Amino acid sequence: MKISIVQMAVEYENIEKNYLNFKKLIDKAKGDVIVFPETWTTGFFPKENCQLYADLEGENLKKYVSRISKEKNINIIAGSIINKKTDNEIFNTSFIFNREGENIASYSKTHLFSPMDEDKYFKKGSEIVTFLLDGILCGIIICYDIRFLELPRILALKGIKILFVVAQWPIERIEHWKLLNRVRAIENQIFVVGVNACGIKDNIKFGGNSIVVDPWGKVLCQLGENEEVLTVDLNLQELKEIREKINIYNDRRIELYKKYWQEEKNEN
Repeated sequence: MKISIVQMAVEYENIEKNYLNFKKLIDKAKGDVIVFPETWTTGFFPKENCQLYADLEGENLKKYVSRISKEKNINIIAGSIINKKTDNEIFNTSFIFNREGENIASYSKTHLFSPMDEDKYFKKGSEIVTFLLDGILCGIIICYDIRFLELPRILALKGIKILFVVAQWPIERIEHWKLLNRVRAIENQIFVVGVNACGIKDNIKFGGNSIVVDPWGKVLCQLGENEEVLTVDLNLQELKEIREKINIYNDRRIELYKKYWQEEKNEN
């Protein structure tokens, strides 16, 4: 599978310009799957204008991306957007589209970044999501989610081969970003595709360094800090070979973990 990572320079609170840039960048992509960063339509995140910029049920994005994915016969991981439900609750939601232009899955961020008050403006997602792209089972998480090891592990136990991570990660913690993507690949024996935004909002610089990691933890590609599109080939046969050499799933101690979690539950 060929993956195109689109490290987009997001213009804060400039939805029209970001949509135009989306189209320009996707024309440069040569992959079977094109991946965009978190909240690429607005930037992360316009607190005072969340309701104003929110896309009701993601309908504007769905119409736009569905048409492009169908015309170009490509799969698109459309980063994430500010998504408003009909009851006015707001989520940070990613939408996934197949080659036919169908919105085959959506995932709302389950761990909200409290240091920037994301949890005060957005509602937490409550579902773990998998989906098929060209017959390959995939999963997705958003930015801060990657710090919570349970989430990628559950996705791995569901059988995913590729984990997509869409983010707006700041440059000051970019070493965490690079390391966490590699660790999640190694510990779960999966491919990890991490796509981060770049650009500046006030005094925050978003760090780019989008990264693709194989199940051994080898970095297949890593971008710099500027806007860029790069395509990388994933050899999915490696998954089987790696798990035959070191099968962590056979050697897991599920009974031990269950005992610990039960003890903690009883203590609480």
